[in-house]
Parts: sequence; C-alpha cells; structure tokens
Amino acid sequence: MVIKVYIASSSGSIAVKKHQQAVIGFLEANRINFQEIDITMMEEQRLWMYRNIPKDKQPEKGNPLPPQIFNEDRYCGDYEDFFLSKENNTVFAFLGVSTVRDSES
Repeated sequence: MVIKVYIASSSGSIAVKKHQQAVIGFLEANRINFQEIDITMMEEQRLWMYRNIPKDKQPEKGNPLPPQIFNEDRYCGDYEDFFLSKENNTVFAFLGVSTVRDSES
C-alpha cells in the first residue's frame, strides 16, 4: 500500500507549497511509504485526481487545491483533513496505515 500525495510543483501559492511540504515532511519523518505525483507535469494524473475526489470535497468554484492525499485509490483527504487528523493524533487512521511501531513488531 502506497500513500499518494498529489502536489503542484509550480504552484505560485506559498500556502499550497507549505501545505505540501508539511504533508511530505510528516510522511518522511514517520517512514511512511509514499509517492509524490506532480499534477502540473502529468495531465492524466491530474484528471484522475479530480475525478476521484468525492463530490462533497469539491470546492464550489474552481479545482481542488493540492495537496490531495490518497491511499492507493482510496481518497483520504486534503491538507485541512490531514491537519485536523494530526491535531487529533489520528493521522495513521486518516491515512489508513498502521503506525511504524505496529509494523515493526
């Protein structure tokens, strides 16, 4: 199982860049297997991401902003969902992965 983080490498938004780095940094620090997918470089991946974000998570106007997080093909959430799960200490459940400690036992 691989966590897929859809990012935009050429985003002009400082907030988007910080959010992407926060997610990537957490995954790296916790040794969670993940794949970065740059939607600015891969049109079909960008379209796949847009099609697989649930309707209730779509913005009223425009497209969903990165980072968007999936566990394989299962949608986990966006940065706000990730941040809330981190605050509530439920990020491993949010991602659908066991803790590093659990997987090493």
